[in-house]
Amino acid sequence: MNKPLRRIAIFCGLLVVALLIRDNWLQYVQADDLAKHDMNRRVSIERYAQPRGDIIVDGKAITGSKKVDVGDFKYKRTYKNGAMWSPVTGFASQRIGANQIESIEDGILTGNDDRLFFRRSLDMLTGKKKEGGNVVTTLNADAQKAAYNGLKGLGKGSVVALDPSTGAILALASTPSYDPSSFAGNLNKDAETFGKLDKDRDKPMLNRALRETYPPGSTFKVVTAAAAMEHGLYTDIDDKTKSPLPWTMPDTTTPLKNEGNIPCKNATLREALRVSCNTVFGKIGSDLGKDKMLETAEKFGFNEEQFVPVRSNASVFPKEMDRPQTALSSIGQFETATTPLQMAMVTSAIANDGTLMEPYMVKELQAPNLDVIEKHSPKEMSEPLSKENAQKLQDMMQTVVNEGTGTAAKIPGVTVGGKTGTAQHGLNNSKNPYAWFISYAKTDSGSPVAVAVVVEDSDAARGEISGGGLAAPIAKDVMKAVLDSKK
Repeated sequence: MNKPLRRIAIFCGLLVVALLIRDNWLQYVQADDLAKHDMNRRVSIERYAQPRGDIIVDGKAITGSKKVDVGDFKYKRTYKNGAMWSPVTGFASQRIGANQIESIEDGILTGNDDRLFFRRSLDMLTGKKKEGGNVVTTLNADAQKAAYNGLKGLGKGSVVALDPSTGAILALASTPSYDPSSFAGNLNKDAETFGKLDKDRDKPMLNRALRETYPPGSTFKVVTAAAAMEHGLYTDIDDKTKSPLPWTMPDTTTPLKNEGNIPCKNATLREALRVSCNTVFGKIGSDLGKDKMLETAEKFGFNEEQFVPVRSNASVFPKEMDRPQTALSSIGQFETATTPLQMAMVTSAIANDGTLMEPYMVKELQAPNLDVIEKHSPKEMSEPLSKENAQKLQDMMQTVVNEGTGTAAKIPGVTVGGKTGTAQHGLNNSKNPYAWFISYAKTDSGSPVAVAVVVEDSDAARGEISGGGLAAPIAKDVMKAVLDSKK
């Protein structure tokens, strides 16, 4: 063979080897990734070739599937009371994709999860059609309804309710909301509907319970009270504090003001929480210093994302502050910011005698035949305060409801503790403030529910916006719904 032909033969041989390597790489190394790739249309066709499994609340499906006659996707998702439940379910759209539980548990809902392999193999042998499994949530339908209905007439806002003893999420509501059924298909109108919702100035697709952080205002004072007791600054909630009036923040000539003419001079912890003294709790934060305040806040979950399993934004307690900024942060101002979930966690830890349980909203995953594939076990997250100090703080919060700013949350025959908050909003507090209320209900058998409510944008007159006036009645209805469901 002459030299040019030999070179051509070698080159052709190398091309064949490269082709074989590439072919084997695609067939064996990348096969699984390519089979599951989002751009592989066969994956989408297969995903919607049969009804999805359901998301369950109180033993009933809040989702469904509907057969469609257009295109090559046979079934699309449907939702019952979609706007009420969308902060829990998220959406599953043939055109847009999926998010939240619909995305996180997609493998179970479509029947493609590896844990269903034996079931799928058996169905293939018997000729049975493939089915999706179910996601059973911890949600309480009556509590969710009370939360959503309470918020609907008040504009933007959110409610989170937890079972303090387990961390189970009982309600997760956000308004304004959207119906995931409205863009579940694969038509142009579905894409248009999603686009309008996504660009809406009121952000109906924002899960305010998990993804929005707000200044907590005076509700944060329960964290500051916990820090004062845990670090030994004050031990008796009925002893007078060293709190002059007026009190000038350290290193400044600026006095910290209270809301109105309230009895805050040297007030006890109980009285300071009852009437919501900025001076008392601002001075406590300043006296403790940023490190001790930060330690307590982080034990409650601040500065850390939560996964329930949907991701929740990290709430913020600043790590870098001077002394006046520490004072302001300790009354829920400066850069302190929190999700409604976080403040529900704070309240649940207090109600649970100082133990914070990890929040979650998926109780179990079921195979199509309802066999349990995975069951959640409650997990202890931290112990922000001792049992003794938690019970002292409960006593203080009960005084707020019985004799203070939280009387609208009273439930006959039930021990209720709470704290109101009215947080500044806008440059120089130019916009309507946020109305907060955190609370728990306690019976002889324990504390079955802790709630956080924030009303973000009410149409009420500015002077009528308060945590006790707007948010506390919603919290009461949610707590009562949970209590009634346990009878």
